[in-house]
Amino acid sequence: MSYATYTTKAIVCGSNVSNTADKSFLLFTEEAGMLWATAKSVREERSRQRHALQDFSKIRVSLLKGKSGWRIGSVEARGNPFMEAKNRADRTKCAHIIKLLRRYVHGEATLTPVFLDVEELLQNTLSPELETTLLLDVFELRLLSTLGYVEKNNNIKNILEAPTVMEAARMCNKEDLVLISRLTEQASKASHL
Repeated sequence: MSYATYTTKAIVCGSNVSNTADKSFLLFTEEAGMLWATAKSVREERSRQRHALQDFSKIRVSLLKGKSGWRIGSVEARGNPFMEAKNRADRTKCAHIIKLLRRYVHGEATLTPVFLDVEELLQNTLSPELETTLLLDVFELRLLSTLGYVEKNNNIKNILEAPTVMEAARMCNKEDLVLISRLTEQASKASHL
């Protein structure tokens, strides 16, 4: 019996050790959402996958769906913004993005707009173009809106419908910042997460 193989882009959001050399990884994938996948013998020194499968890594991964869950086939590293960060503030931004994903995204649901936002944010962690808190607040608002916790109203419609997080952040004025913070606070309380 052959299993279907899914090749997709993913971000490593965390990991747990299982058995002696195996490890389970929490992956936020472009096509399958958030899922746990197991890699065999990845903790061994001879493993080729262990460098690609570090926390915060952006990867291209082949996943196999089996009886006992997802398994990692092959992995191609596409960078690790946390390791590439030059200072503590950039590493903190990477960690905060992943923390928001782990807090709000659960289950295998396709969330392509959220994945694209996360990829863009991780790509731009090293650029000081916009204030970090503004970017993270706009990202959190867009994430909560995609998950259904924030209603699209006329005041924030342009921020939610902007093609990228960076463009959405550029549109914000001082009144928007107050509204964004109030809406994200209400939505996080409503989500019970």
